[in-house]
Amino acid sequence: MLTLLDLSAAFDTVDHQILIRRLETSYGLGGVVLSWFRSYEDGSNQYVHCGRLTSTPAAVISGVPQGSVLGPILFLLYTADLLRLIERHNLHPHAYADDTQIYGFCPPSAISVLQDQMSACLDEVALWMSSNRLQLNTAKTEVLWCATSRRQHQIPQDPVRVGEDLITPAASVRDLGIYLDSNTSMRSHVSKTVSNCFAALRRIRSIRCCVPRQAVLFLVVSLVLSQLDYGSATLVGLPAYQIDRLQSVSNAAARLVYSSRRYDHVTPLLRELHWLRMNQRIDYKLAVLIYRCLNGLRRTSPTTSSVWRTSIPSCVFARHQQAHSSCL
Repeated sequence: MLTLLDLSAAFDTVDHQILIRRLETSYGLGGVVLSWFRSYEDGSNQYVHCGRLTSTPAAVISGVPQGSVLGPILFLLYTADLLRLIERHNLHPHAYADDTQIYGFCPPSAISVLQDQMSACLDEVALWMSSNRLQLNTAKTEVLWCATSRRQHQIPQDPVRVGEDLITPAASVRDLGIYLDSNTSMRSHVSKTVSNCFAALRRIRSIRCCVPRQAVLFLVVSLVLSQLDYGSATLVGLPAYQIDRLQSVSNAAARLVYSSRRYDHVTPLLRELHWLRMNQRIDYKLAVLIYRCLNGLRRTSPTTSSVWRTSIPSCVFARHQQAHSSCL
């Protein structure tokens, strides 16, 4: 059973006084370090400007800056106690910035027990968030029961109580850009990815005759291949027919770059572009992820040289690096 919590304006509702007190008592920060955080949070004002009129400035007493390096870190420090609260209910939390999930597992005979356990946990979570000035949006909270295809008939369809709302279990949910099905088949994720990629290819095709091939290649890498690569480690072990659907996107993208016809042989085009086939691409991304985890390397951005080097011919990559160096 997976529950995906939704917070209303999560980053904007972090109380500065509670955050400073938590940094001091829970993490032992003090002196100059605590003063740094206090000066980072305090001293900001906000006002509304319309035409020649300006409202009276008001002090900003809550919220952490979004888009900053410290913003997500401070939010995680602010909500760290919530994870321990969930674990006390013998459930498992997972948090990434303001996205928090709670999950647990049980045999089919104990489904009602797990459901009551999850509801009791969510009651305490809602109370904790209320006392810490956070707002749990129970109406947008989602619940997903996962089981194998043979066990799908045992999945309960009764609504789950989340606070004062009753949430009907979903057949598929979106978690950090990855679509999860109740039977863990990843069929929804593949279908959504293929649909979005072909939509991007249609937009690129509409301007194909107006831009050079190199520009088309950059657009394809940025708008199409990036979607194929996102979360590709979750696609390991999929059936061949699912991988073939993703491969059809890569084939169409290669034909678009070279203005080839639909039924032209695609293997020479993929070789010229230095693009791996989809099953090899998934294995490569998984291998890179494991290597970085084992060696303690931070995850790089999708636009860094490692991804560009696997997506763009060497001559184009060299020109890109040369242009980037000249700009620096």
